[in-house]
This record gives sequence, C-alpha cells and structure tokens, in this order.
Amino acid sequence: MTGHLRTAHTADLTPAELRAACALMAAAFGERFDDEDWDHGLGGIHALVHDDAGLAAHGSVVMRRARHRERWLRVGYVEAVGVRPDARRSGLGGQVMGALERAIDRAYDLGALSASEDGARLYAARGWQLWPGRILALSPYGPVPLPEEEGSLYVLPALAGPLDPADELLFDWRDGDVL
Repeated sequence: MTGHLRTAHTADLTPAELRAACALMAAAFGERFDDEDWDHGLGGIHALVHDDAGLAAHGSVVMRRARHRERWLRVGYVEAVGVRPDARRSGLGGQVMGALERAIDRAYDLGALSASEDGARLYAARGWQLWPGRILALSPYGPVPLPEEEGSLYVLPALAGPLDPADELLFDWRDGDVL
C-alpha cells in the first residue's frame, strides 16, 4: 500500500492538519502519547501520508544537539512516528521514515530516535543502529545519566561518521521525557 506523501515544516501545516496528526498519534499510542510527546515533535519537518480514509501515517524530525567526544553534533531527532491502526504493516511507516531520513542525510550530522519495541524492527531494517553506549542529558544542574533510555536509542550516523560507544551521547535538555 502506498499513499500520498507530503513533507512540510510545522509552520506550514494548518491547525486542522496538526490536530489530525496529533489525533493519529493518540490512536496509534493511546495514553503512552501525551501533550509533551506531541510538543517534542513540533518545530521541524513533518512527513504525512494520506490514503483514501485520510491521514494514515505521520512522523517528524526536529533539531537537537548532542555532544559526542568533544564535538557538539546537529541531531535530526525523529519524533511522533505512527501509523493509523487499520493501515499498519502496509509500508506507510517506511514511506514516512524515507522522507525523514532524506532530511537527516542532508541537514544533520546524526539521526537519533527512541524506539518502541514494535518500532525497533522498522528502524533496524532501515539501517538504524542501536546505540550501545551511555546516554545523558544536560540538565539545568549538569549532566544527568539516562539509563532508562539505554537499549532503545537508535542512531543513523549520517554526516558524523562512525561514533565510538565508549564515549557517551550527551543530549540537550527539554521538558518532559528528556529524550
């Protein structure tokens, strides 16, 4: 199954399109997806796939910063990827990821995302690599380890080249779930 793919910056989406995408995330993830999760997906490029029934799939990539070794990297952080329940396993998630990966390849040093168990299979099949190293966030009070995120963070090296898991990834801070 393929649908009509559109990419657009948050600023170029109408309020109705943003509501539809947020509602799709609620349908895809239920209570596991809250207002802060939605907020994390705003301010970047959205990939939206429509089919005959409406919005079928969505994802976005937003700018984050992460320090690896002594270098701060521009990270295209993938957020809010979901497919309408009746359209799952039809290739639409791959369409969304293809569009987001093009943006990452052209505009960022590194791609990153936090994967659910279900999503991890899609990302691994597309060449995303499970990050085996430590993950931290730079809080207002200094670096904070994030052991609960370890084992679910996937990276796509893009322009950064190979990363050394002996050196942690230190992400910028944000409200809510840090990553």
